Amino acid sequence: MYKVKTLNQISSKGLNRFPREDYEIGTEISDPDAILVRSHQLSVDDISPSLRAVGRAGAGVNNIPVPEYTERGIVVFNTPGANANAVKELVMAALLLSSRGIIDGIAFVKNLKAETDPAVLNKLVESEKKSFKGNEVSGKTLGVLGLGAIGSMVAEMGLQLGMDVVGFDPALSVEAAWRLSSQVQKMTNMQSLFSTADVVSLHVPALDTTRHLINEEALSYFKDGSVLLNFAREQIVDPNAIAGALDTGKLSRYFCDFPTPELLHFDNVVATPHLGASTDEAEENCAVMVADQVKDFLENGNIKNSVNFPEVTLERTQGCRLALANKNVPRILGQVLSIFADRNINVIDMLNKSRGQVAYNLIDIECTPDASLLEEILAIEDVINVHVFAEKGEA
Repeated sequence: MYKVKTLNQISSKGLNRFPREDYEIGTEISDPDAILVRSHQLSVDDISPSLRAVGRAGAGVNNIPVPEYTERGIVVFNTPGANANAVKELVMAALLLSSRGIIDGIAFVKNLKAETDPAVLNKLVESEKKSFKGNEVSGKTLGVLGLGAIGSMVAEMGLQLGMDVVGFDPALSVEAAWRLSSQVQKMTNMQSLFSTADVVSLHVPALDTTRHLINEEALSYFKDGSVLLNFAREQIVDPNAIAGALDTGKLSRYFCDFPTPELLHFDNVVATPHLGASTDEAEENCAVMVADQVKDFLENGNIKNSVNFPEVTLERTQGCRLALANKNVPRILGQVLSIFADRNINVIDMLNKSRGQVAYNLIDIECTPDASLLEEILAIEDVINVHVFAEKGEA
């Protein structure tokens, strides 16, 4: 029986992916095999000897101390792309609101609620509507910084709205490149993107290398009167630099999903309370995706969409499976295979991959290992952990 602990409200559509005859799921479970989390802040105190995986129902893992969990051999999963459409739609709303006087116009009309004479009301509306005139987005240039799951959808949205779209992503994956429209003009660097775009939309992760990526120097490359949209992460912009750009007119408007004290007093700043993934559909998509990933890991050792371990998928055929995590140093796998050879154990299939400082191995052998074999493997220096999976079809 696998034990899965939930530390936030996880959609039932995700939890229902775990068969109840094989899984115990709840908020008060002790010694869990896995933890499912959304925004709950985890710490090393949440690590128990039984914990093998953490599933984050969302993309960001800032609430998880990933390096410490990696040292313990705990795989941290996330759900990139599961909430991409929700974020894209919020970016589209911000894009349209930033180009027209919609927000100010609505506020103006609300202030007329005391007027009861239709003729007077109509006259006031007609006389003031010119104050809220805006511009169409069609024909303008949208710059998308970061062309992953969300950024590529935002780029496609811009094309559908009749915009010219330019993009830049120094870490563009092959998968992302395939789904990106050929109509998106790839820029050679951030500076060229900023100097070309009328509207810049940010879609990069929060990393040490992206902290305050949008700073005073970066903003100096923007067109005068540009619009900046940040529905990625708060940390990637320097709020003081944004304030300066708004004061000088370098930025005409700043829309974001992360309110900060430095910017709340600006009339041309519109901040939403972290609504990017706040849709029923996004929460369900994230829950289903993370549940499937954690389930496949617990039952088969396969890893997909981990932020700290390599992606490893090996089809189950026959025999018993071992999953071995170790520090990424030479000769460990050779020592493990020597142990099998000394015991006349045949290896049916195997897969070995590494990522940074860790390596991960799936090894299918022809028999179920006894406790002494596992102890011998664990005794190898730099082996982090080893887990056994029953033969496929066994309970």
